[in-house]
Amino acid sequence: MRKHCIDHLRGNALRELARVAPEVRDRLVVRFGAEVLAWCDELPVLVGELAARWDLHPVAAGGGGTSRVFRCLRRDTGASVWLKLTPEPAIAREEAEALRAWAETPSVVTVLAEDLAAGALLLENVEPGVPVRQLTWDPPAVAALLRDLRISPPAPGKHSVLQPLSRRIDFLFDLTDRRLAAAAPVNGLVDPAVLGQARAAALELADSGPVGLVHGDLHPANVLSGPGARLVAIDPRPTWGDPDFDAVDWVLEGVTGIAMLEQRIEKLAVMVPGQSPDRVLGWCRALAALVAVPRMCQGRDDAETRFLMALARG
Repeated sequence: MRKHCIDHLRGNALRELARVAPEVRDRLVVRFGAEVLAWCDELPVLVGELAARWDLHPVAAGGGGTSRVFRCLRRDTGASVWLKLTPEPAIAREEAEALRAWAETPSVVTVLAEDLAAGALLLENVEPGVPVRQLTWDPPAVAALLRDLRISPPAPGKHSVLQPLSRRIDFLFDLTDRRLAAAAPVNGLVDPAVLGQARAAALELADSGPVGLVHGDLHPANVLSGPGARLVAIDPRPTWGDPDFDAVDWVLEGVTGIAMLEQRIEKLAVMVPGQSPDRVLGWCRALAALVAVPRMCQGRDDAETRFLMALARG
């Protein structure tokens, strides 16, 4: 009887932990549509099933715009791991392929187990694991990360679920259009022609450059501090395309003028073989509006945001 009560209490705690809060549901609906609400309702059961299968004790929950992530303890060792679930299994398949391709580098988080049909990945814990947005930017460390991510595509004929970078670019610009449409007060501040020109420039860069494995979402919040001051990438939105795409967030972070941006680009390119300063600057111009729009939707009107829009306008 006592064991039944304990199991019941644990079950209640897990259901509460895995419950998707209203504000998180709203974000997921923006990304996936209203059908994601059924997935949200079923998530506590799925988490319970995976925790039982992989012998995990979930202790904390979080996540971004495409997934829910649970910090878990292994019941046999007490070690921390991360259970990541997405309502779109294709996202998990793409992430798993990229993480396997990067398996030989310590600069990317390791996959421990997967259930791709359920959109589930079990990932290693990274220590100390502090997002880089909370640390001072270290160019040599950033360069080491970008070097480690530069992987050539598989041999012709080898199956890959990854899409070309142009598909990612179209998605990002479509998402920006939706954000602007949902934020009427700032909508008039962004000339649709600017976004149209930026999309065309980004697609031209995607079609004309070298082809390698691209992380696709390498902003500082998706990079953690790892052992020995090494940077460790998480949460890729991987594609095949120009690896210079991944440098954009790093050289733009905190920049308020073109001279500072060009200096950063040159400094980083010296340390990353194969990186083109001209192409990185081109990517910055093409993607600056995408970086600026979320800031504007939050009501930000600082020097960095104004510079981003000036860069986008050319």
